[in-house]
Amino acid sequence: MTKDTITDLESAVAILKAGGVILYPTDTVWGIGCDATRQEAVERIYRIKRRIDSKAMISLVSDTAMLERWVEDIPETALQLADVAVRPLTIIYDHPHGLAPGLLAADGSAAIRIASDEFCQSLCRRLRRPVVSTSANISGKPAPGSFAEIEADIREAVDYVATSGRPAAGSDNRPSSVVKISDGGIIKILRP
Repeated sequence: MTKDTITDLESAVAILKAGGVILYPTDTVWGIGCDATRQEAVERIYRIKRRIDSKAMISLVSDTAMLERWVEDIPETALQLADVAVRPLTIIYDHPHGLAPGLLAADGSAAIRIASDEFCQSLCRRLRRPVVSTSANISGKPAPGSFAEIEADIREAVDYVATSGRPAAGSDNRPSSVVKISDGGIIKILRP
């Protein structure tokens, strides 16, 4: 990791710890993020995206150990799916704890992905908490794969824009696959 990347991570984490909102490249598309335990920051993201708060957002964790701190009773099926996934995979878990209420679906579940890129993993590790990861777009508009595709309204509404880890133009940046694994191991594919 370069000195510039470390400085970028430190700046982003300082904003997150202060309850701020960042714009950053995720392991899928460009994202808007905040500390996933801070309800006021989560509410701010909903306002930035002009999104109804009944549509829960994804959170990132750095690894399986971090996932185990935020989800009770992780189904073995979830870990197996994560191990064999060829694309980033978001899993909806039935028993999260400690996340901001605005990240929970009506049934109390939460969407969490183990980040697959070094920048996002480092962001979560340095914050020591999950980081919200929702596409950097106005709700209903296409998710931005490149920085140039992010609307000025979004760029101006955040407290910090990451400069590291930006994918090259033309990269295959798509939203993650999303599956829900309910108690009993029932798998439902929500986004292939």
